[in-house]
Amino acid sequence: MRENTFRVSGENAALRGVGNKVFWAYPTIVVQDTAELIVLYMPAGVVGKDTDHKPTPGELLTPEKIKIVDCQWERTDVLFLIVPGDSFSTYLMWETGTRNLNCWYINLQEPIRRTGIGFDTMDHMLDVVIQPDMTEWKWKDDDEFSEAQKVGVYSREKACEIQAEGERALRLVTTERRSIYEEWRRWQADPAWGLPELSHLWDKVNLEVLPPAN
Repeated sequence: MRENTFRVSGENAALRGVGNKVFWAYPTIVVQDTAELIVLYMPAGVVGKDTDHKPTPGELLTPEKIKIVDCQWERTDVLFLIVPGDSFSTYLMWETGTRNLNCWYINLQEPIRRTGIGFDTMDHMLDVVIQPDMTEWKWKDDDEFSEAQKVGVYSREKACEIQAEGERALRLVTTERRSIYEEWRRWQADPAWGLPELSHLWDKVNLEVLPPAN
């Protein structure tokens, strides 16, 4: 176990979606790691692991049948802003190689967990997409989220909890924390950084979970 669970700026860290198995894992670069805020950067071009297609809610009930393959992320350069304890993270998604902000993306998920190779979570399917100027927003994958309730992926109570967290996250990002997030919009990656590489332990479900950093 690391004596200090905080990670150093510039260090590589795996960001993973872990349930019954590892559904996705991507290498990122640590920008900031404090008890208040974790910031990770994933430039376009990184090679990670992901499902070979977007699983349907029904397929999630038989995760052993879902195939995980190599996947190169190319669509955007992404900065992840993660407050430990929150059931969501906020992505700044720039068009690849530019400073044109494509959107703010709220990913509803389990609270982040620290491991020896990085950070683990698991998506909650429903997400929120916010326009760059934060004047408009929309739910993403709400139809699949409804289907997930019908097939039993989420109970009605859990679904209500997830949607309420989405509403809370939207309020925090666009109002209460807006000034903090807007500052990160001006952030730029260190030009000396290369592409991060994924840990060879990426597929290990039961990695030791480190205690919360403080």
